[in-house]
Amino acid sequence: MTDPVKIAVLVSGGGTNLQALIDAEASGALHSGRLSLVISSREGAFALERAARAGIPSHVVTRAACGSQKTFEEQILKLLREYGIELIVLAGFMSILSADFTAAYPNRILNVHPSLIPSFCGKGFYGLRVHEAALAYGVKVTGATVHFVNEVPDGGKIILQKAVEVRDGDTPEVLQRRVMEEAEWKLLPAAAELVSADIRRAGQR
Repeated sequence: MTDPVKIAVLVSGGGTNLQALIDAEASGALHSGRLSLVISSREGAFALERAARAGIPSHVVTRAACGSQKTFEEQILKLLREYGIELIVLAGFMSILSADFTAAYPNRILNVHPSLIPSFCGKGFYGLRVHEAALAYGVKVTGATVHFVNEVPDGGKIILQKAVEVRDGDTPEVLQRRVMEEAEWKLLPAAAELVSADIRRAGQR
């Protein structure tokens, strides 16, 4: 059997989805891939602390320091190449990646979105905004989706979805937490394992 697929996780904040991946690797649920690099788009993101505790190399690349989206993406691509990364997972990464970037890793970039795509997705739908929109619309079921990333925000092929009940009295914050606990933290490691296993089987390395 070939070595585990090298995975990079791109983050911007607290890193709860990164922690779900770390826990999955520790338990053996994620075994076809290995968490090999964490890149944060923000200095001081708590996700960096989670990476350090897990012994995963980490780097900070900020758009402000790079001066442009092009240089920002070039710096990230440079790190991905240096570490031999084969699969990228966006876990609360708050930057839209360009078509040039996503084309460099076709069907090798995963993202988790806190709704059942195609509902409440696309440009401008992130974080609490997604849950505010779901509650304002009055849906009874929401959830999370893991999908491949392409040049269209939230437009790539769906890999996994899980539904989550919306309850009377939910606030955006309460709903966000339930979606994370019941869907995001389960789906993202499962999708990372699924795609890693596919890459290993296909020998596309």
